[in-house]
Amino acid sequence: MTARESGEQAREARAPEATATPAGAGTRPTGTGSAEGGTAPAGTGPGRPAADRTPAGPPAQGTSSGFLPVQRTRRPSTPGPRRAPETAGTTATADGGPAAQRPASVVSVRGATATLGSRTVLCGIDLTVHRGEVVALLGANGSGKSTAVRAVIGQVPLTGGEISLFSTPLRRFRDWARVGYVPQRTTAASGVPATVREVVSSGRLSRTKFRRPSRADRAAVQEAIELVGLADRAKDSVDALSGGQHQRVLIARALAAGPELLIMDEPMAGVDLASQDILAATLREQVAAGTTVLLVLHELGPLEPLIDRAVVLRDGCVTHDGPPPRALGQHALPGHDHVHPHAAGEPLRTGLLT
Repeated sequence: MTARESGEQAREARAPEATATPAGAGTRPTGTGSAEGGTAPAGTGPGRPAADRTPAGPPAQGTSSGFLPVQRTRRPSTPGPRRAPETAGTTATADGGPAAQRPASVVSVRGATATLGSRTVLCGIDLTVHRGEVVALLGANGSGKSTAVRAVIGQVPLTGGEISLFSTPLRRFRDWARVGYVPQRTTAASGVPATVREVVSSGRLSRTKFRRPSRADRAAVQEAIELVGLADRAKDSVDALSGGQHQRVLIARALAAGPELLIMDEPMAGVDLASQDILAATLREQVAAGTTVLLVLHELGPLEPLIDRAVVLRDGCVTHDGPPPRALGQHALPGHDHVHPHAAGEPLRTGLLT
């Protein structure tokens, strides 16, 4: 054997020893970094902190990933703009449009003060009546109820505050055909020889002025008389009527003009039960037709189901504005009638032609 062949055999004998390496020693497969020699998830390695070595997915059932889950801290969200609170009495639409507003105010009284002689009767009252509402002014004698409604129609001048009708200041309001007024009755006799039809026809003057009544005017008068159940007494003198019938004539006169706002000052005072029922039915028809009503009452009586809101006055101040209070004592008895004299300083008013 030559020296060259002997050298090649010696190199072949040493080759297995040089290439063999123990398990877990030497180089590692690319992309691995497990301390146990296993394959680490993709994206980890010796140069990345151990806390960030998050497994790519949940471990298989019955096995362990070998890493603790990382507790991530949620970044606080930036607060957005606050939603403005909805105005009381408004309703937002479903499509995000503008909120639905309350019905427009028909009567608006703000900080009203008034005096009769040297006595202050109204002490800065606030009162709002919205379209279609039925509002009752309640209170004891001398509390300022009648003065308040007379101030609304301009019969009592204010010493302070302001009043608006149909969103128009009272000093500039001229469309009185939209307002019907039933004054407080103090006596059944007026001293004026007038028939029922003549008195009711005077209620159309706000529309006809001084022109001759048209067919429509005569039909409106007849309808108003029929509404209060006096069609059979249309030609009779008002002096021949009872107290309840007299009050029905006053209401028919107010209805003859077809008002949008009806103001009534104690319409049930001194009225018999039969007339109270007729008046309640008449008022119910007006409310159903959309008429706005402002009433002065001592007790709700048969009108209670129609009242939406009650405003209670005491010594010229508003002490309650909300749901009608319940009657107590003798005022809650069926058929209770409250008749009272006027204050000494107030003139007697029949309300028929004055």
